Amino acid sequence: MKLLVEVNHKEHLPIQNVDGIILPLEGYAVESITYFSMEEIQNIIQNSSSEVFVKMNRNFFNDDIKKLTTILKDLDQMNIAGILFYDLALLELKQELKLSVDLVWNQTHMVHNYRTCDYYYSRGVKYAVLGKELTLEEIKEILKKSKITSMVEVVSRPSIAFSRRKLLTNYGKDLGVDVSSSMDIEEKVSKEKIHVIEGSDGTSFFLDTIMNGTSIIHDLYVEDCPYIIIKEYGIEDCFMELVTDTMDYIHGGCCDNQYIEKYRKLGDYTNFFFKKTIYKVK
Repeated sequence: MKLLVEVNHKEHLPIQNVDGIILPLEGYAVESITYFSMEEIQNIIQNSSSEVFVKMNRNFFNDDIKKLTTILKDLDQMNIAGILFYDLALLELKQELKLSVDLVWNQTHMVHNYRTCDYYYSRGVKYAVLGKELTLEEIKEILKKSKITSMVEVVSRPSIAFSRRKLLTNYGKDLGVDVSSSMDIEEKVSKEKIHVIEGSDGTSFFLDTIMNGTSIIHDLYVEDCPYIIIKEYGIEDCFMELVTDTMDYIHGGCCDNQYIEKYRKLGDYTNFFFKKTIYKVK
């Protein structure tokens, strides 16, 4: 099992102390807090002993293809472990350009079963970030039955939606008021708090609650889960300590019960790990 991290602050990037890092590419990624230029990514690769994954998970349009092709060719020459993608244009371009760089299927809310994972694997996709709507048992099933190399997000403030539209700007215009680039709202049915952030590429929605999956890392370790992911957003005050402790926990065989007890402080919200999604017809 390897630990991947995505940071909220560039100065917190643990380039030597983790197995891998996820770097959202500026202008080509969404649903992140901090973005990196190509030059920054190249510099990190040269100075890091960790695997580097580049996130390029936004939708692309016809007028993006020429620049996207150049970017992919440049990344193919770098020593990166893989590219996290949403738009199937990246898969098509990899095949057309005969690139060697590995891809990570990262279609939020769609990576849910081992048969689809194996389909993407058959198309040359090596990795998949499993959907956050899966239960622990469903994750285990994919780990057992799919050939794809799975990644499981275990600690984060979960991203729950994204829109290409400038929703906060439009909201302010409709009401005739000034609004900032971020806002806290409450979902009317569930009453859950949601943090909304508007950027140059659209509007992201994050659950205003920490998903604490530290208690399932042992189960994932037993099932030979290849990668787990921790994101800094929302846990800035203990992120570096959590990363160090999680690396020790993994390399110690996930047998330290004090680790689980220590990080109960992140809260008891475990998202869907122990809760099935049930649809009822009214």
